[in-house]
Amino acid sequence: MPASTAATPASVDPTLGFVDASVDASLDLHAEINRLKSEKNALLLAHYYQEAAIQEMADFVGDSLGLAREAANTDAEIIVFAGVHFMAETAKILNPEKKVLLPDLNAGCSLADTCPPDAFEAFCNEHPDHTVITYVNSSAAVKALSDIICTSSSAAHIIEQLPEDEKILFAPDRNLGAYLMRETGRDMVLWDGVCIVHETFSERKLLRRAAEHPEAEILAHPECRDAVLQHADFVGSTSQIRRYARDNGPATFIVATEEGILHQMRKDNPGNTLIPAPPESGCNCSQCPHMRLNTIEKLYLCLEHEAPEVTMDASVREQALVPIERMMTMSQGVK
Repeated sequence: MPASTAATPASVDPTLGFVDASVDASLDLHAEINRLKSEKNALLLAHYYQEAAIQEMADFVGDSLGLAREAANTDAEIIVFAGVHFMAETAKILNPEKKVLLPDLNAGCSLADTCPPDAFEAFCNEHPDHTVITYVNSSAAVKALSDIICTSSSAAHIIEQLPEDEKILFAPDRNLGAYLMRETGRDMVLWDGVCIVHETFSERKLLRRAAEHPEAEILAHPECRDAVLQHADFVGSTSQIRRYARDNGPATFIVATEEGILHQMRKDNPGNTLIPAPPESGCNCSQCPHMRLNTIEKLYLCLEHEAPEVTMDASVREQALVPIERMMTMSQGVK
């Protein structure tokens, strides 16, 4: 039975982090989600690392920079973010008057978790003469302590706009920071944080995989360790990796980033052979466990009940907006 356009009462279990309600097994959830989006003037944004079924229902699929741009420009009344918590927070910072929903509030980020606001504030205070550039994979509270936010696709472009003698503190990803130091020639103070997915790619197994496919090019995300990046034929953000494979195929590519990106890459150029880079663990897959907390059922319940909603303190939002707006301005022209 079609739901009404108004939100129906629902409780979000504070431990579960999502609407705890049953879903009628006879429902066509794809059709129901599309109906609810239309009736409620809702925009569904999905990150590349979401499961393929969610990507297929999204109004826009992209990386952090692309998603931020879409969130900033939408006229939708509701933004549903199929991603992780910091992404939904960014959408809320850019749209304080809109309702921003996340299917599962426990969809966090291992990298953001390595940078607690109190510890980060103390770290920044130890370097008072440094410009603080913070990767978007961070909490709203950490963004509020920053001077400029960046994404992996815009970071080098932003750093190169600063005077050469300007001191920079970069957080929270040490691997991305080290890569940017090599790319830009800038000496930066780095916060010691990592992404559990990109940190686990194995150099030894990567070389074995490359030996099995000598024709393959290796494409890697700059959150990977240098031991992996030094073997890459191309290093870039998820969108840049996707574009490189699309424009340089048909060919064989070993891809060192979260495997959710492979769905769009296969659609872009069906002639390509795409091989996930192997992690240190025995598993051959590299999935972000936080991203995969969002499911089709949770997405449906989120839209049906307009919950869970992402909220934050107004002062934090206002402080975090300043460095995000600087990112939006300084990353113009970046793809």
